Amino acid sequence: MTTHTKNTTTRTRRRFRTIPTALTAVTLAVGLALTGCSAAATSADTDSASASTSVSNQSSTSGTAISTLDVASTEDATTTEETISDTAAAAQAFWDTLSAEQQETLLYDYDDETKSTSWSNFPVTFVERAGLNLYDLTDEQRTAALAVLESLLNDEAYAQVVGIIGGDEYLLENSSSTEESLGQYYIAFFGEPDADGEWALQFGGHHLGINADLDGTNDEITFAPTHLGVQPAAYTDSDGDEVQPFDAIYTDAFAFYDSLTDEQLEAMYQGEDVSAMVCAPGGTCDYPTGTGLKGSDLTDEQKQLLLAVIANWSGMADEETTAAELAEVEATLDDTYINWSGATEYDMSTGDGIYFQISGPDVYIEFASQQGSAGADVDGVTTSGWGHVHTIYRDPNEDYAGSVTQGEASGGGPGGGAGGGMPADGEMPSGMPDGEMPTDMPDGGTPPDFAGDDSTDEDSADQSADSITDS
Repeated sequence: MTTHTKNTTTRTRRRFRTIPTALTAVTLAVGLALTGCSAAATSADTDSASASTSVSNQSSTSGTAISTLDVASTEDATTTEETISDTAAAAQAFWDTLSAEQQETLLYDYDDETKSTSWSNFPVTFVERAGLNLYDLTDEQRTAALAVLESLLNDEAYAQVVGIIGGDEYLLENSSSTEESLGQYYIAFFGEPDADGEWALQFGGHHLGINADLDGTNDEITFAPTHLGVQPAAYTDSDGDEVQPFDAIYTDAFAFYDSLTDEQLEAMYQGEDVSAMVCAPGGTCDYPTGTGLKGSDLTDEQKQLLLAVIANWSGMADEETTAAELAEVEATLDDTYINWSGATEYDMSTGDGIYFQISGPDVYIEFASQQGSAGADVDGVTTSGWGHVHTIYRDPNEDYAGSVTQGEASGGGPGGGAGGGMPADGEMPSGMPDGEMPTDMPDGGTPPDFAGDDSTDEDSADQSADSITDS
């Protein structure tokens, strides 16, 4: 297999809660519309030991039905080695469904700097994603692509990702925003997927940017850096079920908040005004620290509650991987700081949401409510504040498992981009920080054409793609 290089500079869930609340099954419906992917996740039969996933495809623009797909359930991995092996096998199966041209577009060198510049909280019309757009794939290929993600993530994390994607599609279909990139998601491999080697999986679009580095040599998986976002906070899917992708994060965060004494809260709380994000997804970061409540001032129980919050980002794979990641964070938790602003109780009917920052030697997390809907308004639905959130998870010591250094994701992509889906009323597209344009956004121009573009690198146009070597 030949890589190409762009020339661009638990399965056991909530293990750390005091009272376990693990679901044993999740029914997932992922609608991959002609304009992108829609998804909704709802809890189902708790007597089942596996997750059942259905993938359906329908057009939100023309009403043309596309066949319903089924993703078969697999045995839950419980070790890092099993997760890496399962994910590599799923990656090989996906690879085998692709044409040589698609394979070339999917695969990059492991240390290609594109890994750090091709993900963002900006829409795909502003920051070009790496790899293949799920929009351009056949039903069989989409099923295989999602199976890679499902093999990597535990049931709860996969359900949350599906819910995030579904929120974007919900806005596309129901809001006043005309940002059609909301439903587009991309998948890319950095390095040859191998159960015994190093490679990375990147998956994302708007409000989502997963970067998972898998090291089969040392049996290690890291999700740093990863961006999880949400808009709206809650929505009703096509089956009439309410989906609330960030409920677990909110629940864990307020469980920690409510455990603190008045003296601890005085040190942590920064005021009623919700702070703005300091380190944006897809950008470089100086990792500010030293503000708020210090980890050494927490009780052992409070430290476990804080680790439960962190696990929402670091604990997206199997139990062993999560335990290893949290052990590293816990070792330096005394030197980690937590600050909080905004609401002081989990009540989305009041206030403008919350902000919290967890900053230490081995972890950096920001959770930032966005004070504006960015034009994605839906009557009776919360699409700002509580309901519009950007988050970032990073490891100051080992982002991307040390394979690359974070570069600055550039806005616009080839050919400019300010016109790509900008609402007619002049408001920023969904997910765009209020009053802020991408730093490299040119004036005027047209957005890059992502649909059907499988030849983004001229230097590799003549390279052939070989089969992924079996591990």
